[in-house]
Amino acid sequence: MERVLVAGIGTEVGKTVVSAILTTLLNGDYWKPIQCGEEEYSDTEMIKKWIDISAHFVHPPVYSLKTPVSPHHAARLEKILIKFDAFILPKTTRPLIIEGVGGIFVPLTSQELSIDLFKLWDCKWVIVSKHYLGSINHTLLTVEILKQLHIPILGIIFNGEHNPDSEKAILDFTHLPLLGRLLPESNINFQTIQRYAKQWRPQFSKLLP
Repeated sequence: MERVLVAGIGTEVGKTVVSAILTTLLNGDYWKPIQCGEEEYSDTEMIKKWIDISAHFVHPPVYSLKTPVSPHHAARLEKILIKFDAFILPKTTRPLIIEGVGGIFVPLTSQELSIDLFKLWDCKWVIVSKHYLGSINHTLLTVEILKQLHIPILGIIFNGEHNPDSEKAILDFTHLPLLGRLLPESNINFQTIQRYAKQWRPQFSKLLP
């Protein structure tokens, strides 16, 4: 079973949309192990609206916290103890798309970061980089940490209007392939996800045959 972890260079960079696209194009299942915020507007619920749930299984989070802050803070406010041994990979025979939480250094507990959990699983990583002032630095730092930990990275997906200078700098310094580009969309829906899945499929088929 192939496992792909979708990691972002920060919060609100497009991980959920990218996860929906990859779930569709890889004909896989989706799982966000831990999420924060109202359930009605959670990433897991958005995924259910964007993909064909009759064809893909959306696994429930292990922890679903209501407060829209970092997991360690939300858990403390809600008097919930986050335990790493509670995170058990879902059983599936299909590719599993795992969506990360915030950036790779988001605290899950008072002593553990998200990278401490996600590095335990045998995943190939996809980095989502959104264009903003400082995104080059944030992307290079994210990639450098993953490389130091010997984590396999499939490549980078850029989110935002095409920014040739920033994209070239990131790709040149990281030596990673461009997997896809997510342009600004006025509305994200099922058709949007299908369109990007079709566009990105050739590139991913080379890496995940």
